[in-house]
Amino acid sequence: MAAIDMYGSRGTTRRRRIILAEFLVGVVVMVTWGIWLLSSSSGLGTRAIGLWLTGAGLNYAPLSIYAIALMRRGALSAELAGTDTDRELRRYAVLQLWVFVPLSLVVFTIRDALARRRARTTAP
Repeated sequence: MAAIDMYGSRGTTRRRRIILAEFLVGVVVMVTWGIWLLSSSSGLGTRAIGLWLTGAGLNYAPLSIYAIALMRRGALSAELAGTDTDRELRRYAVLQLWVFVPLSLVVFTIRDALARRRARTTAP
């Protein structure tokens, strides 16, 4: 998701920087605001919003890590080699809704990392 978002329709350096900033700000602002709401509110509704903000904000952490890695020269091109970016951009519109499901991208990232690790240990 991070790669296709950073590439957009042309893959400009400016877009990559903007998307990286969006991901980093998303983590910091959403998690900070969520924790503040959790710690300072007494109402159940406000605490629920704080919990949601914290969980959704943490989804930006793996995106930020990938975006930082993709900022290296040639990394984004290598990641998207052989990819139909127009098709992936259309698909991305739906996939990005997972950001709003608290901790979903964190769980997907952990699941994928464990699968890669298992594949390495079982490979001949």
